[in-house]
Amino acid sequence: MSTVLTLDRPDEAKDLAAALLHACPNKRVFAIRGELGAGKTTLIKALCAELGVEDEATSPSYAIVNEYKAPGRGTVYHFDLHRLKDAKELEGIGFEEYLDSGSYCFVEWPEVAAGQLPPDTVELRFEVTGDGVRAIHLKP
Repeated sequence: MSTVLTLDRPDEAKDLAAALLHACPNKRVFAIRGELGAGKTTLIKALCAELGVEDEATSPSYAIVNEYKAPGRGTVYHFDLHRLKDAKELEGIGFEEYLDSGSYCFVEWPEVAAGQLPPDTVELRFEVTGDGVRAIHLKP
């Protein structure tokens, strides 16, 4: 079952992040899909802030994974798999260990890792509408 949420403006991402974490309190892996510029990284920045990350969250486009400390919550991992060609490249970074760590893992461009994501992964798919509003399809 899927729910559709909307994001009218980037500054609404904070409230959306709080609502998502509240709605999925026991989930740790979030797969976030959408075209370039759809708002994936904006939402992940808001999720990190909501979790108490003090450093500025940035897109790990070239590093593939960024690691942030969230006081009282441990480590938060932010993946950008856009540049990867296949799942074999994930082995070199220990992707499964990250997913099994019990830490929050936010995965942009998760298509290449589809077979490795746990069955209880929260799926978010961004769709940009004609008026610039983001429709976010949520499958908890």
